Amino acid sequence: MSLPTLLSQHIVRRPQRIALLQHIAEQGSITRAAKSAGLSYKAAWDAIDELNNLAQKPLVERSVGGKGGGGAKLSSEGERVLRLYQKLQALQTQVLEAAEEASDLDLLGRLMLRTSARNQLHGKVVAIDAQGRNDRIRLELAEGLRIDAQITHDSTLRLELQTGTEVVALIKAGWLELLGIDQTGASGNNCLKGTIEEILDADDGPSEVRIGLPNGQTLCALSEPLHLKTLELAAGKPVLVQFAPSNILLGTPL
Repeated sequence: MSLPTLLSQHIVRRPQRIALLQHIAEQGSITRAAKSAGLSYKAAWDAIDELNNLAQKPLVERSVGGKGGGGAKLSSEGERVLRLYQKLQALQTQVLEAAEEASDLDLLGRLMLRTSARNQLHGKVVAIDAQGRNDRIRLELAEGLRIDAQITHDSTLRLELQTGTEVVALIKAGWLELLGIDQTGASGNNCLKGTIEEILDADDGPSEVRIGLPNGQTLCALSEPLHLKTLELAAGKPVLVQFAPSNILLGTPL
C-alpha cells in the first residue's frame, strides 16, 4: 500500500485529518491547529498519531506541554505530503465535477477501509511461516521495527500475502498490555519498548496511554489507573507493550 494510496483514502473519508497538516504548518501549535481545523484537541492528537503511523516517516514533529498545548511543526516529509495533498485537492475537484451520479461517490466511500481499531501501523511482509492451519506473518514497520501477526492460511491466500506485500496492521487499544521495563513478556508475544508520551485519565474506566516507539510510530493502549500506579508508569517513563500475534488484524488495499 503506497503512501499516496493511503492519503488519497483519507481525503475521501476524513479530509479534516489531512487538512490538519496545513493548519499545523500555519499555526505551529497543536491546540491552535485543532481549533482552526474544527477538531478537538484529542482528535488532533489522534489524527497526528494515525498519519505518522501510516507514513514511512513521521509527518509531524511535536513537543508535549509547550505553550499553547504543545508545539508542532511539519517534518520535511510532512511538507512534501502537504504539497501532494494540495495537488490532490485540485484533482478531487475534477473528480467531483466528473461524477455522473451522487451514488458514484457513495460507492467509493463504501469501498474504502474503515476500522474502529485505534492502532493502525503501516508495514511490509518480510516472512511467512506456516503453522498448521495458521500462518505467522512477520511484518517490518518503519525503521526496521518488526512484529508478528497470526492469521489463518485461508486469510493469507485471500489477502494474497507474500514477501514484500504492504499491509496495515490493526490492533485495538484494549489488546495491548503494559509491562514494567524490568518485566518479561510472555513467550511468543510481541513485546515492544517505548516511552509513555501522555496519559489521559477517564472519569470512569481505564486511562488512555500514548506510547512513542523508537521508530516514530505511536501506540494507544488502555490501562487501569491502579495498574499504572502499581508499575509506577507515568509520562516520560519507559514501558514495555505486549500483545499476542493473534490480536493483530491485517488489511490490504482492494
